[in-house]
Amino acid sequence: MVKKKRMSRRGSVGQKNGKEGNGVKELKKCDPESVCRVLDAWGISYERLTHSEVRTMDDCKAVEERIGAPVCKNLFLQTRQGTEYFLLLLEGDKRFRTAEVSKKLGRSRLSFGSEEKLYALLGVRPGAISPMGLIHDGEREVQLIIDRDVLSHGRIAVHPCVNTQTVAMATRDFVDIFLPRTGHVPQVLEITGADPSEKG
Repeated sequence: MVKKKRMSRRGSVGQKNGKEGNGVKELKKCDPESVCRVLDAWGISYERLTHSEVRTMDDCKAVEERIGAPVCKNLFLQTRQGTEYFLLLLEGDKRFRTAEVSKKLGRSRLSFGSEEKLYALLGVRPGAISPMGLIHDGEREVQLIIDRDVLSHGRIAVHPCVNTQTVAMATRDFVDIFLPRTGHVPQVLEITGADPSEKG
């Protein structure tokens, strides 16, 4: 069942950035209700869908049809030394190539971040990685990277920190309201999914 939530822009409360900037107290990790309370507080309209557990992008195809918005691929990455952390939002049908993204970020080869760090920084578990977890990253330790093609869609669909639900919102609201309120400034990259070592 899809639930629509329409909010006035005047519904935004709280300070603009930082730990107190979400306007909602006692946020819980891995909790879709906390995510939706934040969206409500920030005046972001969204649709919410409850469904069976999804683990792969193929599983998400049925979700996309029901909610009417593309689900992007979300990857939690770190540098080899574990000193920098990244959340990559990638077009769902694109292949993630470590070499390509590492080169475009100007970092040594990236690897997947640990489950412990994922939970500590974004408040989610593997299988439910989502930019909604940025509400938990008050210190802004995670750098957000967005595939430009993700922003070409009018709406974006992501998990509200669990993979048995999906929320969809206007991409413009995600970029112009959600991200500024979390204090995260995204770096937008042209990602092809091609191996940079291969010559065309």
